[in-house]
Amino acid sequence: MPQYDFRRYHIRSINAASDADRTAINQELKDLYEALPDADKTDFNQQLQAFLAKEMGRIKSDYESMKPSPN
Repeated sequence: MPQYDFRRYHIRSINAASDADRTAINQELKDLYEALPDADKTDFNQQLQAFLAKEMGRIKSDYESMKPSPN
């Protein structure tokens, strides 16, 4: 089962110079998905969901660490 480097797309999207660049990066990811055999699409989706959940957890943790403490 192939491993997909979603972090690479994520970092490129964060650093995109414009919305058009970000849209092109998202299209690359969609094109990759569409080119996959149907048997690999489920695995792709599972890996993407795991990546997104991990990133959301990291963002939440970063946010929580920056919030002022209630006094």
